[in-house]
Amino acid sequence: MTRVREGAVRGLVFAVALWGIAQPAAAEDPVPELVLTRVDESVYSAIGAPAAPSLENRGHNNNLSFIITADGVVVINGGDNALLAEGLHRQIRRLTEQPVRYLINENGQGHAFLGNAYWARQGVTILAHRDAVAAIREHGAGSLARMRERMGDLAAGTEVQLPDVAVDDFYALELGGERIELRHFGDAHSPGDLSVWLPGRGILIAGDIAFHERLLGIFPDSDVEAWIESFDRLVQLQPNVVIPGHGGPTDVETVRRYTQGYLQFLSGEVAAILEDDGDLTDAYAIDQSAYAHLHTFEEMAQKNAGRLYRQMEEKLFE
Repeated sequence: MTRVREGAVRGLVFAVALWGIAQPAAAEDPVPELVLTRVDESVYSAIGAPAAPSLENRGHNNNLSFIITADGVVVINGGDNALLAEGLHRQIRRLTEQPVRYLINENGQGHAFLGNAYWARQGVTILAHRDAVAAIREHGAGSLARMRERMGDLAAGTEVQLPDVAVDDFYALELGGERIELRHFGDAHSPGDLSVWLPGRGILIAGDIAFHERLLGIFPDSDVEAWIESFDRLVQLQPNVVIPGHGGPTDVETVRRYTQGYLQFLSGEVAAILEDDGDLTDAYAIDQSAYAHLHTFEEMAQKNAGRLYRQMEEKLFE
């Protein structure tokens, strides 16, 4: 039985943003049973846990979305491992007899691509931005090793599978009367961030360029200055619904507040510290309590400040 929850937000009908990986369908079945969020009649998402990937959440800490068309299904994100990918596929099969034709990796992080091998075995064509493909080629083995250490026997069937198609900043699919646009708004959270835009529905599956329920992460390969500018290009689409990389569907102003707004706030604080000849200790002490209600705040807040300080300090000497 497919588990789907629905509710209403600002007149938009979609599921309550539930998270937490459901347990396997039976004790002997290692494939997890996922809960789906219905965004509209053809767009669904399995909302990931607002935490780091773990054995407890079965690696499901990001959103796994899909679009059902008259000629096939398009999946966004391969999942952290093959069993998780299979769990999503089971739910798709319960909703439609249409085959999965395309898989889109939103970036080169493990939770976006480690399930690729499962989908490749189903004959699915895999697409990613060329910068994400390069990241998978360079770091994929390390991501796989860390996942195997975390998941143990539940990593079975997971291998590094490179995407079949490397796209640039724009790529359009036409499938079953649905126009599906892959858009790279510019450097942001990680190399090759892709968003999926459905112009006929006003739905943007934004990926990791947009956050709102958990504090975003600034990583060594994040470009905060560019991220702020890239977000402006996202907003220009004026989407009615945004499915972020983590957290439930929402509106564009909410993700602007907790993504671009947070990045602008933290950048301003770090700039003031550098102007006053402050140091890394001052960056760690920035008061980020306005965002303390977000998931992963304790894990990420100080790390974000420290990484952004180092990035902005380096730029002073370029």
